[in-house]
Amino acid sequence: MYIIIVGAGDIGTPLINIATRSGNEVVVIERNEERANRAADQFDCLVLNADATTSATLEDAGADRADAIISTTDRDATNIMVCLLAQEYDIPAILSVVHTPEHMNLFEQIGVNTMENPQELIAEYLYRAVARPAIVDYMRIGEEAEVFEITVTESASIAGKTLQETAEEGLLSQDVLVVAIERDGASEPITPRGTTTIHPGDLLTVYSAVGAEPEITDIFGHYEDRTVE
Repeated sequence: MYIIIVGAGDIGTPLINIATRSGNEVVVIERNEERANRAADQFDCLVLNADATTSATLEDAGADRADAIISTTDRDATNIMVCLLAQEYDIPAILSVVHTPEHMNLFEQIGVNTMENPQELIAEYLYRAVARPAIVDYMRIGEEAEVFEITVTESASIAGKTLQETAEEGLLSQDVLVVAIERDGASEPITPRGTTTIHPGDLLTVYSAVGAEPEITDIFGHYEDRTVE
């Protein structure tokens, strides 16, 4: 893919690294000269030390043939302007970081895919690591629902039972769905069925419409999760 990345700061830099390592053709636009020079020295890509909120800069970056543009600056006003200009070039994928929650609707109104304030996401993730240590990884969906990974302990109430049995016994409600199982010795994740038995040590990917609350993580044998609220 041909990708334009605006900003070579804390968010843009790791994105440039991922995009270039994945074999994409990448152009970086960075207004700060020091950051631009650092990116040019560090990555195998074209770096423009210029203002991305001008049509001339986007033309120099090859916006007319870009598959995607991602704006990662620390100013929502700049990101909005970049996205509006990008629409003039019919770039298929236009994405932006949004730092202020109140601005999310504005980005959505102009048809831009967004990522909410990454600093808040990191803070929430770190708190979750303390409050729910049993959860390996998680992703919030909407206001309450979450998808998370959790390991089944020896003492878990669902250990040794099939998914059908857990439903019949009321252990897993209709709001909770096991979507994948990683098991030692299995070459690839197991797609769970009603007859699939849950083993101690299984790493489950779980969807919960009510989030990863203690009442949910208890089911998998992690009762210590109640200690931090």
